[in-house]
Amino acid sequence: MTVIYEINTLVWLGELSQRYGRRVTLGDVPGEVWDEIARPGIDTVWLMGVWQRSPAGLQIALHNEELLASFREALPDLAEDDIAGSPYCVRNYVVDDALGGAEGLAAARAGLAARGVRLILDYVPNHVAPDHPWLAERPDCLVQGTPDDLARAPEAFLEAGGTVFARGRDPYFPPWPDVVQLNAFSERLREATVDTLVSIGDQADGVRCDMAMLPMNDVFAKTWGDRAGQVPAEDFWPYVIRRVRERHPGLLFVAEAYWDLEWALQQQGFDHCYDKRLYDRLVHEDAGSVRAHVQAGLGYQRGLVRFLENHDEPRAAATLPDGKERAAAVAVATLPGATLWHEGQFEGRRVRLPVFLSRRPEEPADVSLRDFHTRLVAAVAPVRDGDWELLDCTGWPDNDTHRNLLAWSWTTARERTLVVINYSGQPAQGRVPLPWDELRGRSWRLTGLLDDSGYDRAGDELVAPGLFVALDPWGRHLLSLPR
Repeated sequence: MTVIYEINTLVWLGELSQRYGRRVTLGDVPGEVWDEIARPGIDTVWLMGVWQRSPAGLQIALHNEELLASFREALPDLAEDDIAGSPYCVRNYVVDDALGGAEGLAAARAGLAARGVRLILDYVPNHVAPDHPWLAERPDCLVQGTPDDLARAPEAFLEAGGTVFARGRDPYFPPWPDVVQLNAFSERLREATVDTLVSIGDQADGVRCDMAMLPMNDVFAKTWGDRAGQVPAEDFWPYVIRRVRERHPGLLFVAEAYWDLEWALQQQGFDHCYDKRLYDRLVHEDAGSVRAHVQAGLGYQRGLVRFLENHDEPRAAATLPDGKERAAAVAVATLPGATLWHEGQFEGRRVRLPVFLSRRPEEPADVSLRDFHTRLVAAVAPVRDGDWELLDCTGWPDNDTHRNLLAWSWTTARERTLVVINYSGQPAQGRVPLPWDELRGRSWRLTGLLDDSGYDRAGDELVAPGLFVALDPWGRHLLSLPR
């Protein structure tokens, strides 16, 4: 199962430069740093924000009071030099020279590969920067407007080189001021997308596609109507992914996805799609909601990306109380599918940094939380290659707190693993019947994978009526039984 570690490349390299007292680029990251990142249980690193950022987009950001206010909120001692522009306002899909260029990226990829870790990079299929070469060289790849459109709605259109273009947007929000809309129905755009993704595949092992649902035929038609032209017979992603995989058969495709379109995007070729529904349920809802969510078919679940934060979401440490955060972390780490961890999450960072910034505030590391995550990620790595099963929890007529319990198991050739989580702020008790009938007839030792706990239980009881569980608020068991 894929376990992704997201790094804000620009900020990270700046901090490494301070740490080592010299300029550190992707090409000369010390080996000990790669060792720290390639910790047990991490098999994929997402270097977010390596492409050339747009000078034109930066100028727009520098004069946008709403953006500037968000920058100051995150970084109270903000200086203009701290504003680098958005990594999702791409000037060109060329590695920024300030980060080490293409040679530096190749060295970083080799450093990760030597440690058994894959590299994934971003692709933004919906829009480009206003100074991207395609505005001049391939204007038919973009959604265009008229001078009347520009006069009527200057917030939604811009003029470049004598042509009016639409600003990028999704169907539910106002246009983004710093980007220009690509036309997903344009044959030439689709060809150019294939070429770009093949180039990314030459430099990385996977690609994370930003807002991947926006170019889908039905979504794009709803957003742009007649401006986009005739709807193609084939959807955007099947056209693109099939052709890219002719050159890079093993390229990992990860979709940032919302609006319950995860299954559709999986069917169109993506290996994994963001599981935003699980995130919302873990943050805002209860155990029953989470349990209902993970009852979906395993084929679908294996194609999801479970997470508690990323660069778009608030920091988990700021959103979830400590006990709830750890309970939720055990859940995302032990469900089928990919897992996404965000650099700084393990240490309990609380400030969500706007991606425009090259520096973040200093925050003390939560050593206990870091140690917990380190143990968790390493402990579940060998477990997640097995077979997963959702388990029932039962209780008693005068005690229904078992409804707050989540339970599932993993079975491998060498080990059985049981996960039980009290996803509530009150104590919970219940029984969890284990799915291994071969436990009957002898006693078993259940060993904690996150601590030194151990429990001796009769196999017949473990199978029926089940393991008795009594957990404190947000308590969790991660228990191993040998085969």
